[in-house]
Amino acid sequence: MEMITLVLGELGTNCYILDCGNNQVVAIDIGGTPQKVLNILKTENLNLKAILLTHGHYDHVAGVESVRQATGAEVYIHEKDAIMLESGKANLAYQLSSEIYQPVQKYQVAQAGDILEIGNLEIQVMHTPGHTSGSVCYIIGNQMFCGDTIFKGSIGRTDLGGNVSDMKKSLQKIARLAQDYELYPGHFYSSTLAIEKKQNPYLRDFI
Repeated sequence: MEMITLVLGELGTNCYILDCGNNQVVAIDIGGTPQKVLNILKTENLNLKAILLTHGHYDHVAGVESVRQATGAEVYIHEKDAIMLESGKANLAYQLSSEIYQPVQKYQVAQAGDILEIGNLEIQVMHTPGHTSGSVCYIIGNQMFCGDTIFKGSIGRTDLGGNVSDMKKSLQKIARLAQDYELYPGHFYSSTLAIEKKQNPYLRDFI
């Protein structure tokens, strides 16, 4: 699958733009710098069909409404984080940024186990609460877009509206997956599930 990776916003959030056929694409997390996304779409002659959000923190949603208005793309977020799209207080914009948050006016909620069919992609929604109550991983083939649930060698924080117990259960769920996946987190570097099972101390406890 062809993919473009952008690093957006004040906190360097990874935005993944995925080919879904016929010059159509899906974007995962738009954490700011919306013009950077729009420029890529224009330069590459791409039609953005959907914006998938791994969770609702400001640094993952700051640029969503500008891009949604410009493209007409559908926006998807887990129902437990949906309020964060509407409120800068709920998504911690006041804590994570000095900029004014632009609320998302239109979106759809996703639930655990949903299969989103967008273009030629089948996208599985895996609910992985812990970083936030509505954190999800999106699984597409052998790729997992894991937001701030798991990083290369580490995991996401649980003190920004998250829950330690939920995070442990989500990590256990991920650690028990039999298939290897390419892992694409919300910040920093990509990895694989096989590597993280061996090297990530937060996953090793559940192997």
